[in-house]
Amino acid sequence: MKPTHLLLLAGLVALAACSKPEPAAAPVRAVRTLTVTPQTAGGVLEYAGEVRARTESRLGFRVAGKIVRREADLGDSVRAGQVLAQLDPQDLRLGQEAAKAALSAAQVNHDQAAADFKRFKELRDQGFISSAELERRETALKAAQAQLEQARAQSSVQGNQAAYAALVADAKGVVTAIEAEPGMVVAAGTPVLRLAHDGPRDVVFAVPEDKVLLVRQLAGVPGRFSVKLWGDGGATLPATIREISAAADPVTRTFLVKADVGTAAVKLGQTATVRVELPQTAGVTKLPLTALKEEQGKTIVWLVDRQTMTVRAQPVQVAGADGNDAVISSGLQPGQVVVTAGVHVLNPGQQVKFYAEPARAAAASVASPVTVK
Repeated sequence: MKPTHLLLLAGLVALAACSKPEPAAAPVRAVRTLTVTPQTAGGVLEYAGEVRARTESRLGFRVAGKIVRREADLGDSVRAGQVLAQLDPQDLRLGQEAAKAALSAAQVNHDQAAADFKRFKELRDQGFISSAELERRETALKAAQAQLEQARAQSSVQGNQAAYAALVADAKGVVTAIEAEPGMVVAAGTPVLRLAHDGPRDVVFAVPEDKVLLVRQLAGVPGRFSVKLWGDGGATLPATIREISAAADPVTRTFLVKADVGTAAVKLGQTATVRVELPQTAGVTKLPLTALKEEQGKTIVWLVDRQTMTVRAQPVQVAGADGNDAVISSGLQPGQVVVTAGVHVLNPGQQVKFYAEPARAAAASVASPVTVK
């Protein structure tokens, strides 16, 4: 063989060695599918809540002073009028005594002015004094009368102030918090105890911003709300929405909602689940959550073309969930075939085949006749 032929042959071998191998063909994936059919979907929303008293008061003294004793502890049941705490009453009693002394002085002054006016009126009737002098005595009597009324009112105020040294329960209930202890000097109005009144109970829960309008719409529909207690064997109680916050919480950005459970036998602070029954919606499609895929900020599903047995991506609109299924409100037509498993390994235009259960495939192979040549 000539040297030129050898060089040409060597070059061909080198080129063949450097060329890239042909890419392997994409495998034909076996996929589970579901045929789209119009359905009706409802659903239930669930929120964690807490049982609270409808009326809960933060009780405090109406006057300032030093707390000398507290006669109620956390969790105590109290009756209306029961003394819960006591201030040092010494200064208040001194003020009351001073007001009583001022009232006595005003009463004596008034009596003296009244007696003087009576005598001067008799003298005026006899012509011994002028009318101007009588008018001065009458003015002095009116001033003494005003001073007496002022002193009487001041004495009543000081009497009330002395009574305010005792903090009493204004209703029957349970002490749910202690906010001040004996020995503390508190200003007027400083909370000392928190009292949950006996009576109706509410289940308080928080609703996100995107669901508060729905809750408002369903609030007036009977039977849409129920409460399931975590304790007491999971008892379920009917509930009605009593109050929906007008503004979102600045931290959680949720709206506070209160569900009324009436006088049901529930415990304060008990945890509960509030269930919201959603209205039935016709003309939607339910798909397993495994059929959905998030791609570029959109939710898509894979549709199978029966003629070419390839898949393509289809954007859909998710309206919510019904149990373990996603509710699709738009993007699909009846009769379309949707891939329900393995969506993360598919690509547009990929060849697929319908998945057959192993048991069914074995049964089909046994049932089919075998020809022996």
